[in-house]
Amino acid sequence: MAHYAVLDNNNIVTGVLTGKDEDDLSLLPEGYENWEDYISKKFCNNAKVVRTSYNTMHNTHILGGTPFRGNFASMGDYYDEINDVFYPVKPLDKNSWVLDTNIWDWKPPIDYPSDYNNDNYYWDEAAYQADNTQGWSVS
Repeated sequence: MAHYAVLDNNNIVTGVLTGKDEDDLSLLPEGYENWEDYISKKFCNNAKVVRTSYNTMHNTHILGGTPFRGNFASMGDYYDEINDVFYPVKPLDKNSWVLDTNIWDWKPPIDYPSDYNNDNYYWDEAAYQADNTQGWSVS
């Protein structure tokens, strides 16, 4: 089983479908190049369709295999054709965050606090803008 992301004209994911494994071409109907082409033409009104891996997160394959396209595509994610990866759109309330191309996700300009998982931290963009050594606050 494989998963396929449906993209709009701006390469934003509008849906994710489950389909045939891309390597199993034995059932591919005549006239189609591959399963992406078939899904695009048969079900998606010729929208761009790109395979995505359910087992890839933060550019790591969760089962130890080879990561595929950065992240499993989700609704609203962006597909970067140049780097052939999916990543989430930048969070609106986190203007200072930067795209980490090692994990293909947005990262704060200040590292997470050492006790991040033990406390209820949130990112305070206004605090960071006022003093770029600040940003994490406890609620």
